[in-house]
Amino acid sequence: MDALENLDVWKRSCRLSVELYKLLSECRDFGFRDQVTRSALSVPSNIAEGYERDSSKEFSRFLKIAKGSCGELRTQLYIGTEAGFIERAKAKELIQEAAEIARMIQGLIKRYESLNLQN
Repeated sequence: MDALENLDVWKRSCRLSVELYKLLSECRDFGFRDQVTRSALSVPSNIAEGYERDSSKEFSRFLKIAKGSCGELRTQLYIGTEAGFIERAKAKELIQEAAEIARMIQGLIKRYESLNLQN
């Protein structure tokens, strides 16, 4: 396996998390801001934790958690848009990126689950 830092999905999810921290830094609804930044941070964090477990089965398990966090994040972005916290065009861009990251994670899950079947 390559180094964690070489995984495109990890890099993209880190960038998305940073972008959301910056975007919401002025948001006065601290509960919303905290929830969104936590779910965004959960994606690369779970990818990293699973990667470092040195087991394809464990990596798959943590990838599934990261994928779930992508769904949670998309939901929060939809709600944040309707509540007026995030501009609609920007939210659409962020939702698309979270969905693409989820697809990338799903591809890794399939790859590592097939390795589990072979072992």
